[in-house]
Amino acid sequence: MSIVVRPSAERGHAEHGWLDSRHTFSFADYYDQRHMGFGPLRVINEDRVQPSAGFPTHGHRDMEIISTVISGALRHKDSMGNGSVIRPGDVQVMSAGSGVRHSEYNDSASDPVHFLQIWLMPDADGLAPRYQQKAFPTAEKAGKLRLVASPDGRDGSLEVRVDAELYATRLEAGQSVTHALRPGRLAWAQIVEGGATVNGAAVSAGDGVAIEAADQVTIAARAEGTEALLFDMAE
Repeated sequence: MSIVVRPSAERGHAEHGWLDSRHTFSFADYYDQRHMGFGPLRVINEDRVQPSAGFPTHGHRDMEIISTVISGALRHKDSMGNGSVIRPGDVQVMSAGSGVRHSEYNDSASDPVHFLQIWLMPDADGLAPRYQQKAFPTAEKAGKLRLVASPDGRDGSLEVRVDAELYATRLEAGQSVTHALRPGRLAWAQIVEGGATVNGAAVSAGDGVAIEAADQVTIAARAEGTEALLFDMAE
């Protein structure tokens, strides 16, 4: 079993005034050959956007883009005709496919928005773009792993076009969850808030953990209100 912690403080950092962004993997002007992604997982950006500011209309293609808001509200608009506001507890999946343009802005004129943007490389290119959004209440994640994205959309999860499953959990101090891994699978745990151990490795908010050649992943909370994401992916 291999466990490698990606410390929050060692991530790439971009400060643009209106945007403070931390990059788990190489992104934009941040490049580190040691951190180009993990399996199909290519981007985990932790973004804080100032009130009324945001990303003007820009394009993506052939990427599965997942966004989840930690605090505040994020307004989305795209070339498929979708317009929505993403709030804490919501998960958005935008399959860019053959090409899509969208914008993302802080929906508040007074409070910042804090969110994660995650990119996974799809199993096939050139597919029709697609948009999905769903709220996953805290009660569905409390003390357990809630499947929020999967290739087959089972258990009410959103669909992604990649052999990867994404789980979300919220744990109080002393609680733990365990997820079994099939042979040949990769796992990545991202700590969103609080603190935990992942297969015994101590981690805090912003830290990620790459796991290979393991038969299970156990996340145990060391702090109240610990939130984490867990990816189960093909190699």
